[in-house]
Amino acid sequence: MEKRRSNGSGYLKVYTREPDKENYPYGLAFAIHMAYSEDGREFRPLHKNYGILFAEAIIMPNDTLSPRGVKEPKAFALKDGGFGIAAVRVMENGDADEACAGKILFWTTNDWIDFEAKGLVSVDEVEAKAVMANGRMEDHVEVDSVILERAIEYWGPICHTETIVPECVRISSEKELDAVMAQAVYSDGSRAPKRVLWEKDAIDFTRPGIYEIQGRVQSKKFTFPLAKGFGDPVIFPWEGKWYFISTSDNTGDIGLYMREADTVEGLFAEGVVQHLILPLDEKRELIQTFWAPEFHVIGGKLYILFAVSGHEWGPQCHLLKWKEGQPLIKAESWEDPVRVQRQDGSYLTEDGITLDMTFLRTKRQSYVVWSYRLGMWKPHDTGSMLCIATIDEREPWKLTSDPVRLARPLFGWENVDNTINNEGPYAFIRDGKVYLAYSGGAANSYTYAVGLLTAGEEDDLLDVSNWQKRCTPVLSFYSVEGEYGPGHNSFYEDEDGNLMIAYHAETDKKSTLRCDGIRRVHFRKDGTPEFGMSAEEDFNPKLGNVKMKVEITG
Repeated sequence: MEKRRSNGSGYLKVYTREPDKENYPYGLAFAIHMAYSEDGREFRPLHKNYGILFAEAIIMPNDTLSPRGVKEPKAFALKDGGFGIAAVRVMENGDADEACAGKILFWTTNDWIDFEAKGLVSVDEVEAKAVMANGRMEDHVEVDSVILERAIEYWGPICHTETIVPECVRISSEKELDAVMAQAVYSDGSRAPKRVLWEKDAIDFTRPGIYEIQGRVQSKKFTFPLAKGFGDPVIFPWEGKWYFISTSDNTGDIGLYMREADTVEGLFAEGVVQHLILPLDEKRELIQTFWAPEFHVIGGKLYILFAVSGHEWGPQCHLLKWKEGQPLIKAESWEDPVRVQRQDGSYLTEDGITLDMTFLRTKRQSYVVWSYRLGMWKPHDTGSMLCIATIDEREPWKLTSDPVRLARPLFGWENVDNTINNEGPYAFIRDGKVYLAYSGGAANSYTYAVGLLTAGEEDDLLDVSNWQKRCTPVLSFYSVEGEYGPGHNSFYEDEDGNLMIAYHAETDKKSTLRCDGIRRVHFRKDGTPEFGMSAEEDFNPKLGNVKMKVEITG
């Protein structure tokens, strides 16, 4: 990344883009985008020219959503520090929104990274704030170099810039040498450990002394696409093997299929076997939409959480329990599916659809999260929304609390062209924080994207106020070149302890064939996750040769 000057000031600009139905539709274009400049004349886009702040949809009296966008964004310094950003709220297509005459959407920020939405505020009040700061609302604002640097660093790509290893290590065996890792250093100052293939021929492990050796840094690279026609991928380690399960577009979403291999790479090797573990079964009403299966260990038992429909279309959440000691890849190794129930024994819904159920356990409680939608394709379509409830791990098919509505597709990137989706939740926990990824937009289109909800691990996750919903997606078709509509992801930890994200995307903008990808989740210097680092940004091969002194202690 280009280094910026370390003193003085610069400028940050806010703007919207022209909609392009085929490449960048209303829901994305009528959002606040940002750019930076050192001289106030030549501006460069941040976040790869993808929107950063989005207006929220209006929840109508019948519980449907009416999307909104923004136009004419302005920015200004606040009297007591920080900055204000204001924009005119408009209808999704850019027409005037008569419901907010005399009012304007308003956000504040101290650093141009985190923003606090203030909602609709009177135009006079916002203009007064600008006047109080001896300024006026314009499309750009002057900021000091520290804020400029941090904004550029955060909204720009993170790249591998340096590789370091210890100057000298004291060891007594090859095994100890193999454990010596390199540290890849990134443009934001963060680091990630990398394995090294050390040249051991230069060392005599039987003779104490100091040796200088060279090594080559190893970094896994999964080429996209790994497989074609498989949505909602999940990768899972179990008893020395790796397993892959997904929605199978190639079979019309009929049946649950599983792959088994000794390595993750082997799951995508040519000729790998697709094992049918749950076939279409008329008697058991397992007939269509075998969707989004996930492996989870709950109460020490292995389950597959998935959705399925009977004769009448309408997927509903089910659990499939493994018979201990049996091969995972055999249909007879799994018990009959059980449909998920509420506390009183009734099903989650009788007048909508439920799907994409996932499980997470915190220090406080065990939870399930799923997607619920009412009136799909009808005038009263609510859009899919995320719900959460507690469970007793001894009976994970039965909720122990009422469902709580956690999130709805309010932002423009979540409801592009009436897709109105919040679905595909999947969580991981790190440093005391719960990260719940989910997807919005169209599930098999280039607008699909991944959003993020966060909460404290010790929080009551049924209390919606404990969650923070990020306004900007963390993964989109602007994140990694050549991957369109990345979404419905899962996480797993590889053999080296790296958190990996598996997801589906399309190979071109007009394709609807979902394909699978994997990459490492990077953690920034501040500890927050970065999901969109390309393989080239993760590891620069030109920085892969290292050398080190080794003292053999005998």
